[in-house]
Amino acid sequence: RNFDAAIIVDVLDLERLAPDLFYGLHKLIQRDRFDHVAVDIEREGRFLLVEETTDEGIRYNQPAGHLDDGESLVDACVRETLEETAYTFVPEYVLGIYQWYSHRVDTTYLRFAFGGHVTQYDPERKLDTGILQATWYSVDEINQMHHRHRSPLVMQCIHDHLAGKRYP
Repeated sequence: RNFDAAIIVDVLDLERLAPDLFYGLHKLIQRDRFDHVAVDIEREGRFLLVEETTDEGIRYNQPAGHLDDGESLVDACVRETLEETAYTFVPEYVLGIYQWYSHRVDTTYLRFAFGGHVTQYDPERKLDTGILQATWYSVDEINQMHHRHRSPLVMQCIHDHLAGKRYP
């Protein structure tokens, strides 16, 4: 699969440090782009990914999704992680803000990625529609299935995590 280049923009936690600026930026983004949150969770050298059905077939992604009206970025990443993996996510830092343009669907995606850890797991919880399973994978396993990633941002987030990128 030929991915478009990802443009990576690292920023500090604007929501906390400059709420007025963040609110204005977020409103502008909502008009012109598809914005979403994603979480990067590593445990004992393995990363949590979801296997999901898409219009391109089965793809792999970090737990991710849209923001509900009035929802903060932090609340959205906690909610999306629970809905897609049945794990309770505790965000600890901003990994980065990523922009990717998909020629296939003529859409710009803006990803607010958070890192942290998971606490509880609810094996009885039904996962979101379209999510087949959530599984822990090694970096080698994730690299081997790169042709089935939802976007190039999957690997970019993992590379940034491994490089130690963290914003409070």
